[in-house]
Amino acid sequence: MTQVTRAKNGEISAEMRLAAVNEGVSAEYIRDKVATGRIVIPANVNHSKLEAVAFGQGLKTKVNANFGTSEDYDQLENELEKLKAAVEAGADAVMDLSTGDKIKETREAILNNSKLPVGTVPIYQAAVETVKSGRGIIEMEVEELFGVIADQAEEGVDFITVHCGLTLETLRHLAAEGRVTDIVSRGGSFMAAWMLHNDQENPLFEYYDRLLEICYKNDVTLSLGDALRPGSLADATDRAQIHELLVLGELVDRAREADVQVMVEGPGHVPYDQIETNIKLQKELCKEAPFYVLGPLVTDIAAGYDHITAAIGGTAAAAAGADFLCYVTPAEHIGLPDIEDVREGVIACKIAAHAADIAKGVKGAKERDNKMARARKKLDWEKQIELALAPEKLRESRKEHNQSLKAEDACTMCGSYCAMKIVDKQLK
Repeated sequence: MTQVTRAKNGEISAEMRLAAVNEGVSAEYIRDKVATGRIVIPANVNHSKLEAVAFGQGLKTKVNANFGTSEDYDQLENELEKLKAAVEAGADAVMDLSTGDKIKETREAILNNSKLPVGTVPIYQAAVETVKSGRGIIEMEVEELFGVIADQAEEGVDFITVHCGLTLETLRHLAAEGRVTDIVSRGGSFMAAWMLHNDQENPLFEYYDRLLEICYKNDVTLSLGDALRPGSLADATDRAQIHELLVLGELVDRAREADVQVMVEGPGHVPYDQIETNIKLQKELCKEAPFYVLGPLVTDIAAGYDHITAAIGGTAAAAAGADFLCYVTPAEHIGLPDIEDVREGVIACKIAAHAADIAKGVKGAKERDNKMARARKKLDWEKQIELALAPEKLRESRKEHNQSLKAEDACTMCGSYCAMKIVDKQLK
């Protein structure tokens, strides 16, 4: 029985109660929105260490951190350190995107050490295992792909990215579009190559009911991937992207009918002025399903600073209605992120999410800012550190920048000429 089945039956699960407490809303509100598909609680029945988190309408915008091994960097210990850094920085969920040699071992270690929801992209493992067997990705068997999905569901993965909306018809739109960057989704490229070589329909679309059965059995949340997300501003909001979104909207309906939790993934590289349109299109076509976006990145020329580029787009997206932001690190478009990249990426994304929550009036979002303002008024540095999104960063930075400080309650920017102190003294 899934969270959706329970919600439709009028039952408030333990996960719904926990989400209600964390969000400051009623348990009935959570139950109602889960029943209608506007909130999801990724909570695989096999993930024993999980502390459930809710994503969706009226809730705080959530942040995801990606990490995982690659064929060039396959160190499990480092990925566990990245998990720890992501949790400490305030991530709400994590995804294991490993393509290294020990995919299964890495995933099991992350599941065993994560209280946060854990997501994966199953086609990565299916593709890697196909290549290791001496075949090309285009020779992957349908049974092998579904076998990996079933195995990961049994192991406890809470949500999976599956590129079900990439159909042969959608690929025809892509070919006619003449994109600059074609397909930048790794999983999408695997699936597209397989389809084009074999001249067969996407098995994740053709056998979607089979996918729903696996997810229902283990209460795995579907994250319908956007294989044709734009990888450059030039390709944003084109016919290929929108056609895929139309297909995803239909698949959302089918998942809801099967009592399977479902959310939808979105772009990508998008000009700032197109972000709100993209969000509203998704919400309309997918009937208010929770929307999970990568960035969006608002320019293509900020390599090395793309965590900032994504934070700008993330604020605009979440303020317009996106529910879940996938972080982007300073290493985006450059290489595999290290531990510090993970930390910086999460913090930048948390800033974007919080700013958006203030803009859309999420309950309690502005109160923390009001407390910070009062602490600044009092020059109460310990309280400011406590309230900061990155408290240790503030503590270390204050110490570093104020070594020559004469008055302990001020800072070296103003010292005895502190505006707060001057005006406070005169007003008193």
